[in-house]
Amino acid sequence: MWLCKHLNSNLITKESLLEREFSRLSLEAKNYYQVYKKIPNSILVGLVQERLNEDDCLRKGWILDGIPERREQALMIQTLGLAPKHVIVLNAPDTVLIERNVGKRIDPVTGEIYHTTFDWPPEPEIQNRLIQPEGISEIETAKKLLEYHRHIIRILPSYPKILKTISSDQPCVDVFYQALTYVQSGHRCNAPFTPKVLLCGPLGSGKKLQATLLAQKYGLVNISCGQLLKEAMAAKSSFGELIQPFFEKRMTVPDNIITKVLADRMEQQDCIQKGWVLHGFPRDLDQARMLNSMGYNPNRVFFLSVPLDSILERLTLRRTDPVTGERFHLMYKPPPTIEVQARLLQNPKDSEEYIKLQTDLFYRNSGDLEQYYDRAIIVNGDQDPYTVFEYIESGIINPLPRKVT
Repeated sequence: MWLCKHLNSNLITKESLLEREFSRLSLEAKNYYQVYKKIPNSILVGLVQERLNEDDCLRKGWILDGIPERREQALMIQTLGLAPKHVIVLNAPDTVLIERNVGKRIDPVTGEIYHTTFDWPPEPEIQNRLIQPEGISEIETAKKLLEYHRHIIRILPSYPKILKTISSDQPCVDVFYQALTYVQSGHRCNAPFTPKVLLCGPLGSGKKLQATLLAQKYGLVNISCGQLLKEAMAAKSSFGELIQPFFEKRMTVPDNIITKVLADRMEQQDCIQKGWVLHGFPRDLDQARMLNSMGYNPNRVFFLSVPLDSILERLTLRRTDPVTGERFHLMYKPPPTIEVQARLLQNPKDSEEYIKLQTDLFYRNSGDLEQYYDRAIIVNGDQDPYTVFEYIESGIINPLPRKVT
């Protein structure tokens, strides 16, 4: 419903098709449904065709909700030339869906839908008149889900290049914005496309994890600037000899050395063929210009935005066991025993003072970087990492939105 309002499109459901006035097909479908509790594929698809060919759908567009229900319907709709530009599948565990469904209640006066757990009306008058819809018991819901799963796996292959799966087991607003991001983006063109991805964000924003996920899924070369410098030093290469004095004195490695190390890695064949995801560089406008002057221009740039409080929670509570080397987090992965907890150590770089300093430094430079990469995509990094990944993935596989001039 939110998507329809935001896009000013027409929402089309099976129920709305049955309620159409002055439609012979609608009357025929209702009569058939009253007897057999189902609608023949030919009649339902005929209703869809009739509705989508009307002027408001042709002008504003449309959103089909719950249609097609079967593969046969999907093929019939495609045969008529009624092709959606985007297909979204909302997934959630059956236990979650059953809980949501059995708690539904309807206000017979206003038609408003409430829920016994998630959206209970505060007014006693409304509470007393709410009724439970038919067919939403746990057993009935489970049967419907079983039928849905049986058919959906046969429907999805009909939309191989325009399909997006979104987890609906998260706040409605997050689901909405992921769906909106997808439908407002075009699709990948058929021309060869080599991703060159730049991830920017403060310390603790999740750049390393997102780079790893991108590298795993799309075969990109994961280029961590800090890791490259450490590897060069460990290999005792010519670059390593230049880097070592700065590491030993805990000083910042000069930009001209960093760019040489980066260039040496990014000009290798795997980066050219597969593409790359870079993080840890550039950190300021001068470095961004240096990267550009070397010819290594990212075609996708993402800024992971995370508030300081969340960064502190993520990093200051990290600890390491000096005996086993295992890493813990006092909130998300606490040590198993008091004995282990007593010997845990904190990395000096996880101190609150150091993190605040680095975060402040990033945000002081981020404004210039965002202006330089004026088509960058800002992503809320303060959420589940796999939700963040879905946003990034959508920005990579779809063309960038056109600039408004």
